[in-house]
Amino acid sequence: MFLILNMASSMEKMEYLVKYTKEGIFTHAACSAEDTGRLKRAGTDKLLSIFEQYASLEKDGQKYMTPTDFIRNFLGWFKEDNFNPESVKLLAGIIDTSKDGLISFPEFQAFEGQLCAPDALYHTAFQLFDARGSGAVSFEEFKEVITHTTLHQQIEFDCDSDFVKLYFGKDRKRLIPYHEFSQFIHDFREEHAVQAFKRYDKTGTGFITPVGFNSIMMTIKHHLLTPQVKDNLVAVADGQNVSFPFFMAFNSLLNNMELIKRIYLQASNGSRTAEVTKEEFLQSAQMMSQITPLEVDILFKLSGLIQQTNRLVYADLQAMAPEQYMKQVTKKYTDIKAVESPDQRGALIQVLESVYRFSLGSVAGAVGATAVYPIDLVKTRMQNQRTGSFIGELMYKNSFDCFKKVVRFEGFSGLYRGLIPQLVGVAPEKAIKLTVNDLVRDKLTSKQGTIPIWAEVLAGGCAGGSQVVFTNPLEIVKIRLQVAGEIAGGRSISAIGVIKDLGFMGLYKGARACFLRDIPFSCIYFPVYAHSKQLLADENGYNAPYTLLVAGAIGGVPAASLTTPADVIKTRLQVAARAGQTTYTGVFDAARKIYSEEGMKAFWKGAPARVFRSSPQFGVTLLTYELLQRVFYVDFGGLRPAGSETSAPLSLTEAVKQENPAHVGGYRVAVPILEGLETKFGLAFPRHAPTPAPAAAS
Repeated sequence: MFLILNMASSMEKMEYLVKYTKEGIFTHAACSAEDTGRLKRAGTDKLLSIFEQYASLEKDGQKYMTPTDFIRNFLGWFKEDNFNPESVKLLAGIIDTSKDGLISFPEFQAFEGQLCAPDALYHTAFQLFDARGSGAVSFEEFKEVITHTTLHQQIEFDCDSDFVKLYFGKDRKRLIPYHEFSQFIHDFREEHAVQAFKRYDKTGTGFITPVGFNSIMMTIKHHLLTPQVKDNLVAVADGQNVSFPFFMAFNSLLNNMELIKRIYLQASNGSRTAEVTKEEFLQSAQMMSQITPLEVDILFKLSGLIQQTNRLVYADLQAMAPEQYMKQVTKKYTDIKAVESPDQRGALIQVLESVYRFSLGSVAGAVGATAVYPIDLVKTRMQNQRTGSFIGELMYKNSFDCFKKVVRFEGFSGLYRGLIPQLVGVAPEKAIKLTVNDLVRDKLTSKQGTIPIWAEVLAGGCAGGSQVVFTNPLEIVKIRLQVAGEIAGGRSISAIGVIKDLGFMGLYKGARACFLRDIPFSCIYFPVYAHSKQLLADENGYNAPYTLLVAGAIGGVPAASLTTPADVIKTRLQVAARAGQTTYTGVFDAARKIYSEEGMKAFWKGAPARVFRSSPQFGVTLLTYELLQRVFYVDFGGLRPAGSETSAPLSLTEAVKQENPAHVGGYRVAVPILEGLETKFGLAFPRHAPTPAPAAAS
């Protein structure tokens, strides 16, 4: 029964998609919902409205688009005043399947559907060459299109070559259907490069000059060149002539940069900052026979020219890889470029960058503190609970018992006692901590994007030390408010009252213990967090939000647990001792008395609560901090947050940016598809009309 219903549903969908009106127009052109990964097609009414808006010609009661209507007005291409009409006519021929020089609505709608297909780029190239609409490409059609391209005009393609004869036959009478044409056009550009090499090798020695090599790469292979590679095309030849094997290996290397990245990650055990030697890279490349030792030599030679080093890191490969779309997983609400290039990073820009980070860090710190404040309150009360010095003081058996009693006797709001001053103080505290860590890391990070472990520890230590100016006053006020509810019937106190009682100097009571806790904490936390991020990133180096949360939580476990003794000492120094309780004069006095009166275990009081508080708090804080940098992105020309983007190739449906509201459905990718004809296949046509020849003198 299920099978019958499923077949009926499928037949209904099929019938729905092929209905026609009497005028021969699709009633609807929507893709099936199961066509995952494709663009959703536009409705007929919407397409018809757009078509009639741009169609300027009416014939026999029907509207038509001219080539100019479609290419220049609708797609926005060839907008120059002196545009080349022959180029516009050739490109419009892609959609003009009737080859009558006009574009009807059925043709307009059919092409929109074709653009939704996963192989739209190859289909569009095929229709460009299939000038007669026969469903196959002849040699004459191929030659007519190729000879009109700017690439052919710069470096002429030999249409009588063996390559052409292998596809079109010795007599060049064979017709090439679509699937064979897709391989032909894919191989065409490589053949054009080989022919160009032969043209520059006038003596037939198998060598060309570095200048000739540069010329070929800049014309035929320019789509593979990043700015860094362009700048070193001549230098990579080491002042010697370029051999044909070197030429082929160089192009193969640039064509296979994604494979090169995988080899690097295998050699570095997944690290994107580890420096890999040529020998280590070769060892890893042996498992992939597509990469030759010559290609590896060229790779390290290019890396040496770009970064002035004989070791390779992942950032080098990013600099050499052909440009790709960057996947923006998180929507950006701002995308501001403060500088055009890193060279423009002056002192003012760096100050603005720190202000920007400080602001985002304030918000992130407040979010993290609020999320775990009840755990922090339980931790504080457990650490302040003393044994042996005050009769009847043992109020809580464990952290869970403490939580239950706070809710029972003080209500749910008791879990948030002292939250307001905490938020007032935690914003600048976390902000300066995150800002200083990022600032020092940026200064100690090499041009290749690597940072040694000692520098990570130093950056964390600087961050921890800098925060004490905010942490100590915050902590002493928060702690006294948190323990105020332990005594039934005790007088109500406020944050303002605590500050008045302590005075300015009193706010920094226990500052040494605060340094003793915060500096080691940050020295441990930030390096662990950074390396956890790397381990949790996907194969393209991207960190999904949940991995940021997990990495932040992982970093908090060793950092919080190992610094608990310092936190216990700080808490004892900052809490106002009640009658009968031991008093402390300083860090060493507190450590000695705690050990003599309560034993070694007392230094680890509240450790579980501290871990359960610090671990999720920093997880939430760092998650919020990094997501805010992605959402409210400002490019100051410095280092981007690691893992915020990925350079994985995207489909056109992901990469396209909607600009013209009339470009609906498949037409959202029409312009990128036409640009792909230029960059992938070299099918670029003259944009300007040819200059008329001067009149002959009479």
